[in-house]
Amino acid sequence: MTDPGERATAQTNTGEPATEHTAGTRRGDDPAGLEARPVPRAWTALGVVTVLVLAAATRFLEQAVPETFTGTALEDLAAAIEYPVYAIVLGLLGNALLAATGLRDRLAGGFRTEFFIKTGLVLLGASINLSVIATAAGPAILQAVVLISAVFLFSWWLGGRLGLPEKLRALLSAAVAICGVSAAIAAAGAVQAKREQLAYSASLVIVFALPSIFILPWLAGVFGLSPEVAGAWIGGNIDTTAAVTAAGALVGEESLQVASIVKVTQNALMGVVAIALTAYFAFRVERGVERDPAASHPRLADLWHRFPKFVLGFVAASVIATWYLSTVTAAEGKAVIGVANDLRVWFFILAFVSIGLEFRVASLKEAGWRPVGVFASATVVNVVLALGLALLLFSGFSAG
Repeated sequence: MTDPGERATAQTNTGEPATEHTAGTRRGDDPAGLEARPVPRAWTALGVVTVLVLAAATRFLEQAVPETFTGTALEDLAAAIEYPVYAIVLGLLGNALLAATGLRDRLAGGFRTEFFIKTGLVLLGASINLSVIATAAGPAILQAVVLISAVFLFSWWLGGRLGLPEKLRALLSAAVAICGVSAAIAAAGAVQAKREQLAYSASLVIVFALPSIFILPWLAGVFGLSPEVAGAWIGGNIDTTAAVTAAGALVGEESLQVASIVKVTQNALMGVVAIALTAYFAFRVERGVERDPAASHPRLADLWHRFPKFVLGFVAASVIATWYLSTVTAAEGKAVIGVANDLRVWFFILAFVSIGLEFRVASLKEAGWRPVGVFASATVVNVVLALGLALLLFSGFSAG
């Protein structure tokens, strides 16, 4: 039987991840994150303004830093640093300042991490053209299914052997197996992970993705890989779309095309993994913790209750975008999807700023070195397996 306090929490749980906020006061590291005591709406509004200001600063740095270092020895590195780095760093700096002044908890109602994340993920669906995947990427689909399944299961198994919490295992496994930060965000929604766990997973993605931009193209040349095989290898194991684009471009246009198709195919499977994680945690993990005999027979209503509804928006946006692109010229479609992509970046920036503002170090100290070991080991497996699949499926493949 559960503790009465825990049962009360479970009964009020709406099935949303720990990133949700309403106007309220933080309750330390409690996943629910809120006290019943309301906070004046003016403080919530100021919290939103704080996030917006830091997001604007993030966008400025994202554009200004590469321009500043153009023509220098640091040009490639400056261009490779993505907006999550600036957003999280600025959020952490804001976190420290607000904590020192005693304002963080009062403004916390404006750190709408969940809303920003879900909106960004729905907009991400608009960039996934299902017709391109279905008609131009048969090998990419097979590669994505095999690679995601194998790497996810390996990471999940190793995390279990090292004693990681199951929610952190889910985030790390999704991040390393699918598409990095976006997959970690989707997994966080499915398993109701803590903000600290999401921030930790996102940080590992960025740390491992940056050197891969330069290492994999270099290795592709050393191994003498064809542009198509190199693109499939890059798209199959670098964990962020922007980093995949940068690495593919270093190899060449043909490599970039294949890398983009492979990565988009993996992104499209993110919703499937989110559904599977929702079902697993609702029907196995949390019911095992409750030890409630009445809960031994799960209902479909429980799955729907826990299911991250934004996944439906993600799929709908992809279907609508696919249909729209089939009705307009390529130039018109590119312009409209470009607007959606820009909005997506803005919402993800807002989300990462909020994560930085909400960040608590206690949970990360408890995690120690083990998550890094799991992520690094899974990355090695991903690199080796992706290379084998790329050689098997894309030798002789033509991007034209």
